[in-house]
Amino acid sequence: MRILSGCQPSGKLHIGNYFGAIRQYVDFQHKGHGLYFIADLHALTTIRDPRKMAELSRSVALDYLALGLDPEKATLFKQSDIPEVCELSWILSTVTPMGLLERAHSYKDKVAHGISPDHGLFAYPVLMAADILIYHSDLVPVGKDQKQHVEITRDIAVKFNQTYCPKFDPGTGKGGALKLPESFIQDDTAVVPGIDGQKMSKSYGNTIEIFASDNEVKKKIMAIKTDSTPVEAPKDPDKCNVYALLKLFAAKDELKAIREQYTKGGVGHGDFKKKLLEFFHRAFDGARAKHTELIKNEDYVNDVLRKGAERARAIATPVMDEVRRVTGLR
Repeated sequence: MRILSGCQPSGKLHIGNYFGAIRQYVDFQHKGHGLYFIADLHALTTIRDPRKMAELSRSVALDYLALGLDPEKATLFKQSDIPEVCELSWILSTVTPMGLLERAHSYKDKVAHGISPDHGLFAYPVLMAADILIYHSDLVPVGKDQKQHVEITRDIAVKFNQTYCPKFDPGTGKGGALKLPESFIQDDTAVVPGIDGQKMSKSYGNTIEIFASDNEVKKKIMAIKTDSTPVEAPKDPDKCNVYALLKLFAAKDELKAIREQYTKGGVGHGDFKKKLLEFFHRAFDGARAKHTELIKNEDYVNDVLRKGAERARAIATPVMDEVRRVTGLR
């Protein structure tokens, strides 16, 4: 089973990235061939500073390795180190209906939040489709809000195969040059709330960064938006942003006790935030220490990315050869 996913280097990794994606990456590397890329080409829609781009791309690699990704079991690489992905993206764009892109939730959501639209943002799903299809991916772990992009990828693959592969059967997915992928969503952690209650996202500035300083982590957790229910009054845990995050960290018995404190009353939101801070350090202090060590070993990180790109290109090359053949480019 070939598993493919990626993360933009558009900011520091946060707990939403971990619970929504990276934890799955670490788990999946024991179940199949994982290809995990740093989506620097996608990040060009928001990052126009070359030094920042290079810094953030390296930072993502450090973060992945610190959080448990094993380069001997999984392939970690930069998207831009695979030039064939841009070629495939253009070829796919020639068969992608405009209406399919206009219906993309992510595009409409970003525009609604005041992000100025450009072609890169609009065509994001086509490049994402190329990212997935060029490796004949079987499974694509994504957040719940990204599921539509995998559906769009499948639609684009079907359109391409129907256009160029006479033996393609859309019912079975067989006979085409491009393989139809499946999405994987871990429903209980698919959407992680940010400190303002919206989905945690670098775009919204509401994240809790995994490798931030102790003071910054504490500041962010203590700033989580809560209601004004008095300390002594019972509270509804299912309407509390802090509880939604506690659920990600706590063991079942711990969560049961915390829920009882909510419903009984007598414990304030500040105390629940302190508990969340405790759980954060319990979960990530080992990775934070490893991250500090990796920062000192730049050559190792660069070597991981170089070898990862070589392995990824070895997979992408025959797929692109077949795409060129069926389109008449070769």
